[in-house]
Amino acid sequence: MPAHVIADDAEARSVAAVLADEFRAGASARDAERRLPRAELDRLSASGLLAVTVPAEHGGADVRQETLAEIFRLLAAADASLAQIPQNHFVYVNVIRRQGTEEQQKYFFAEVLAGRRFGNAQSEAGTRHVQDIRTRLAPRPDGSYLLTGVKHYSTGALFADWIPVLARAENDDLHVAYVPRDADGVTVVDDWDGMGQRTTASGTVRLEAVSVPADRVLPHHLTFQGPQLHGAVAQLLHAAIDAGIAAGALAEAAEFVRTKSRPWFESGAETAAEDPLLIQRFGELAIQVRASEALLAAAARAVDAARADLTDDSAAEASLAVAAAKVHTASTAVEVAAALFEVSGTRSALNSLNLHRHWRDARTHTLHDPARWKIQHIGRHVLNGTKPPRHGLL
Repeated sequence: MPAHVIADDAEARSVAAVLADEFRAGASARDAERRLPRAELDRLSASGLLAVTVPAEHGGADVRQETLAEIFRLLAAADASLAQIPQNHFVYVNVIRRQGTEEQQKYFFAEVLAGRRFGNAQSEAGTRHVQDIRTRLAPRPDGSYLLTGVKHYSTGALFADWIPVLARAENDDLHVAYVPRDADGVTVVDDWDGMGQRTTASGTVRLEAVSVPADRVLPHHLTFQGPQLHGAVAQLLHAAIDAGIAAGALAEAAEFVRTKSRPWFESGAETAAEDPLLIQRFGELAIQVRASEALLAAAARAVDAARADLTDDSAAEASLAVAAAKVHTASTAVEVAAALFEVSGTRSALNSLNLHRHWRDARTHTLHDPARWKIQHIGRHVLNGTKPPRHGLL
């Protein structure tokens, strides 16, 4: 059955809200049992949401980044693992938009519109740092390549139709090779053992002399030679996931207090929801969540503005706005998910309730890249007018 093609921003938001409600119902059980969300991902593909950033000239809705961020926020509020899986999908759709030839765009955008999913194989373990990529693309006489390497934290690869692989060519330039999930020499190992985001299957990808045609390789290094939004778009979606985790944790805490918690005897209240100290704490947490959501929306609008008029200045403003949102949403996700227990009481700690999944997801996802460096770049810009770097993580 072909995937639905979403028409515009309004439909994209509406479909995301419906799917989020559907996915929320089984989120706790999937996490507790580590039941991988294959059926849910098929629903996501069929809905057309994975194709909403395909350019209009190729048949897509080409939604605003503000809409894309809201899609991720809604999904993450329902199931943070499920929301994390397509994050790299959209990043690598964006790479095609930026660096793909006309023929590559025509081919891959048609794949995305048909509901095909991109995973990722970018991070490597045991290297000097995250940008020390040792996977290699070796040229062959016929113009094709042999791809060899080992990747870790490969979120989405297990469920993908295509696995975009970060690799270096002979001259050490960075490329992305789009490899079919079932290609000879590709092995995806479900060895993810994280305490949070348990069902992302962010395991290992082994690439053993994988044959890659020349027209499946894109020059990713060119992305960073001028003003770019690659990092801003990727980080915006991470911020949206954190904002969603915070909103989901706050909603579940409120429901628990309304229906299960007892008031502290000194409060004089008949119910926990009438306890003035709990009301105060919920107000504080709600303000943090609202602030995160406001920063997220402002960052998304900055990215949209930069896309419309991409310059060094507009790209820098977008990156800084996203950095501010990411710092705040990360902190808020961890704080609210932890405060869930503070406001809910002893019963909330029961393992059988699995309320700790919100904190585990928040603590795991916010480790993706350090907020302290984002604060550094914001501070340098405020004090010295220094533009943020173009390394793709800001």
